[in-house]
Amino acid sequence: QVQLVESGGGLVQPGGSLRLSCAASGHTFSRYAMGWFRQAPGKDREFVAAHRWSVDLIYYKDYADSVKGRFTVSRDNAKNTVYLQMNSLKPEDTAVYYCAARLGSDFTASPSMYEYWGQGTQVTVSS
Repeated sequence: QVQLVESGGGLVQPGGSLRLSCAASGHTFSRYAMGWFRQAPGKDREFVAAHRWSVDLIYYKDYADSVKGRFTVSRDNAKNTVYLQMNSLKPEDTAVYYCAARLGSDFTASPSMYEYWGQGTQVTVSS
């Protein structure tokens, strides 16, 4: 069982930055692929970024096209925490952001493939 708690959301002006954190419980955090998703009102939950490991223990980072070059995912296994650094924020980035975890080394953007979810943190980009 993995419990996830996000933090770091808030209100920011267009062009600004935020860093989201996701703290995970459990002693096997390093084994999990960690994903970030977001959901805007009236829209489906969509993939944002993921930090996963391959069978040869190389970490990979995946990004949605809409955030590539602006967002960076990272993790600190010693702190059981994954981060999402968001720069050059746009109003269309406004959403509730969720952290998720799954066992597996392959890439997937499907929320249904993730087993554990945090409660979400609101990010609002507005002037």
